[in-house]
Amino acid sequence: MIQLPPPADRPTMYFIGVTTTQSSIMKLFPIWAEALGLKDACIKGIDISIHAPDEDYRQVVNFIKQDPLSLGALVTTHKIDLYHAAKDLFEYLDPYAEMFGELSSISKLDGKLCGHAKDPISSGLALDAFVPENHWLDSGAEVVVLGAGGSALAISAYLAQEKFGANIPKRIHLTNRSAPRLAEAIRILAGLRVPMSYHLCTTPEWNDQILDMVPPGSLIINATGLGKDRPGSPLSDLAHFPANGIVWELNYRGTLEFMHQAENVQAEKKLIIEDGWTYFVHGWTQVIAEVFHVDITGATFDRCNDLAMKFRQNN
Repeated sequence: MIQLPPPADRPTMYFIGVTTTQSSIMKLFPIWAEALGLKDACIKGIDISIHAPDEDYRQVVNFIKQDPLSLGALVTTHKIDLYHAAKDLFEYLDPYAEMFGELSSISKLDGKLCGHAKDPISSGLALDAFVPENHWLDSGAEVVVLGAGGSALAISAYLAQEKFGANIPKRIHLTNRSAPRLAEAIRILAGLRVPMSYHLCTTPEWNDQILDMVPPGSLIINATGLGKDRPGSPLSDLAHFPANGIVWELNYRGTLEFMHQAENVQAEKKLIIEDGWTYFVHGWTQVIAEVFHVDITGATFDRCNDLAMKFRQNN
C-alpha cells in the first residue's frame, strides 16, 4: 500500500517519481515559485516503485483529484503505467496523451482533472537548443533511441514533423529490451515520414551493434532511465560512438554511466555531449505552467532558465 501525503494546507504541486527527494526540483521550485509570484505554493514528492500495482497509481490520482489544494503533479518514470491504470479518472486527456498512451502532467481546470503529455514539447525545445541548424540535411545522419518509453516516442515523433521539411534524420532506430513495449511503439509511430527501424535488444552488446550501423554525425540517445533511478548503461564499455556524433543523456542526475562512456571517447570521436538539464528545465516549466495556470514563455522562461543555471552552478 502506497503512503499518501496528508491533505494539502496550501497550493501544492506533487512530483510523482521513484527517488524524488534526490531531484534538484525540490530546492529549485521555491526559487521559481518566488520569481513567478506563486505565493505560498510548495512541492512534495510521492515515490512509487517502478511498475507498481495499478491501485497505487489510482490512489495517488484520486488523492490529487479530491484534495482542493492539491493542484496537480509532474509524473516521471511512471508516465505510461499511470496513464493505463488511471486514465478513466481524468475528465480531459490531451491529444498527445492519448496518442502516446502516457502522461507527464496532472492539473485541474474548471473542476476537471486534466492529463497532458508534455514530452513532445519539452523534448523538442531541448533538442533545438543543441542540435545544429540543418544538421540532418547537411549530414545525412541517423538517430538511435535506446529505450521505447514515452520520451523515446515523443522524440521520434518530434524529429519527423512536417515543419522541418527535408531536414529530418535519414532513419531512426528504436531499441528496447521488451518485445511488447517495442510492438506498442511500432503501433504508435506508424506513418512517421522518417524511416523507422525497431530492434529488440535484450543486452547492451546488442545495442552496441546498432551503433555500428549508423553514419558519422548520428544522434545517440539514452532514453532508458538507466543511470538515474537504476545504475547501469544500455551500452557496454566496448560500444563505438559515431565520429562527430551527438550524444544525449536524458538524465541529469544519478550514476550517468552512459554519459561517462561517451565522455571517455569525446576527444577521439569529436562528440557533442548533452545531459538532461535543459530537458529538465523545459519539462518542469511546461508542467508548472499547466498546474498553476501561469505563462512561462519568452522573458519569463529566460528568467527561470537563468535561475536554474545559477542554481546548478552553486549546487
